[in-house]
Amino acid sequence: MPVAGRVVARLARVNTMEAAARLAAQTFLAALPLVIIVAAFAPQSVKDLLVDAVRSFLGDEAPTDDVEQTFTAKGELRSSIGVAGVIVMLLSATALSRALQQVCERCWDLPKGSARLTAWRWLVWILGWLAAFLFQTAIRQGFGGGTAVGVLVSVVTSVVLWWWTQHLLLGARIGWAPLLPGALLTGAGMTAFGYASPLVMPQALEQSRAHYGSLGYVFTFLSWLIAGGCVIVVCVALGQVVATSGPFPRWLGTPTAEHTAPPAVDE
Repeated sequence: MPVAGRVVARLARVNTMEAAARLAAQTFLAALPLVIIVAAFAPQSVKDLLVDAVRSFLGDEAPTDDVEQTFTAKGELRSSIGVAGVIVMLLSATALSRALQQVCERCWDLPKGSARLTAWRWLVWILGWLAAFLFQTAIRQGFGGGTAVGVLVSVVTSVVLWWWTQHLLLGARIGWAPLLPGALLTGAGMTAFGYASPLVMPQALEQSRAHYGSLGYVFTFLSWLIAGGCVIVVCVALGQVVATSGPFPRWLGTPTAEHTAPPAVDE
């Protein structure tokens, strides 16, 4: 089948919009509440990093006062949740890890990994995601090196993150080399998405608030998350097509369709 046909078939097999909507829903319902709860127990320096990270994605002109107030809240939220609540929320947030694992498995036509062997990977990925989100502003500033360096560091960091993400959540059933095209595409795509967001989100949030009030924030934010989910799903799927097309299977050692990947193993 021509490459274009394989791309269309792969995107249809993955159910791009459904997968993107699921990623967005799990991010909104599980991952973001975890960030808010962690902020309630974190020192002030970490709260400042979280606020800066939100601004880097939504833009300095975006109405983020409510978000900042939520991140800087201490007493009531901390006393009502407790340490046990944080642990429960951390485990609940692995729903996002599971949704992303399913995307990667569908892209590579792999069976669902055993929960016994992959559960720890869900938790590790959430912690890695939190760390990457926390240092987002420093990464974009190139750790003091300026905008140009920041763009380069952002791309490299994103590529490494998505390379590691695929390998981790697939349970090492696909080698590092075949996952590189997907990592390059997803890293570049998410970097572009991240830099484009501050250009459109402030106006989008203001318009939504003008039409729907505070509820408009929810509509816009979910739409933004779905768009980001589409970038992830499409890029990972295209990476699989690239890794299995032309000379790349020979160069990367990509498993062929005749060889079924072994089940996930604990490393």
